[in-house]
Amino acid sequence: MDGKLRTLLVSVEDIIMSGESTDTPSHQYSELAELAGGFIHEIKNRVGTLSLNLQLLGEDFETPETQRERRSLDRILRLQGECQKLVDLASDFLRFARVQDLTTEPTSLDTVVTRMLDFLAPTAREQKNIEIGWFPANDLPPVHIQRDLFEQCLLNLMLNAEEAMPEGGTLTLIGRCDGGKSGEVEKWVCLEVIDTGHGMSPQQLAKLFRPFHTTKTNGNGLGLAISRKIIAAHGGTIEAQSEPGRGTKFTIRLPVRMI
Repeated sequence: MDGKLRTLLVSVEDIIMSGESTDTPSHQYSELAELAGGFIHEIKNRVGTLSLNLQLLGEDFETPETQRERRSLDRILRLQGECQKLVDLASDFLRFARVQDLTTEPTSLDTVVTRMLDFLAPTAREQKNIEIGWFPANDLPPVHIQRDLFEQCLLNLMLNAEEAMPEGGTLTLIGRCDGGKSGEVEKWVCLEVIDTGHGMSPQQLAKLFRPFHTTKTNGNGLGLAISRKIIAAHGGTIEAQSEPGRGTKFTIRLPVRMI
């Protein structure tokens, strides 16, 4: 089952990657995303039913008295764990496939980042020895975002940064305006997320946003793929720079619209 999920998601990603080509109709992604989403939703429901029945079965062995009963309970618990992994994977897949039509509103980037810092900074400092700093420019204009999705993206980047600094470090967020690259008229708001973690090799960096690419033991490799898709749906870009031993910097660019 896990192999089918991977095949479906990579197919969706291939269409996204080729979406800039005029030869690829925009409805092709929509149709595949709708089909894949329905398929995964059905799988998720059935795995949920299986997990519930395993939970009920486990209650019959709640106080095992023999070695056989203890082995049975252990197998039930392992199966429950695998079911939960599939449910989590299916949920991430659905988030990936369904990020398409957004409901945006002008939002202060400072307000969004400050809210995330209020949530993460105390725990990061006290439990992980990580200091988080936020340095916004004074002239940041509002950005048009769907707040819950953007917060999901930012939370994923910040949690990844924390995991890259197991011995502590510094996480710095910088907000600034960018007049655009040479030849661009559009103005951008940029958010940089910079950690002092272990960094990545060029080989790891090249695969960073590909679905199911992960170096984590319990990761499914969808977090950054979802983050990139969220930013792309907002008309923006996300890029990463990294060197082994020197940390990683993610740069999000969001277009500024006239209000």
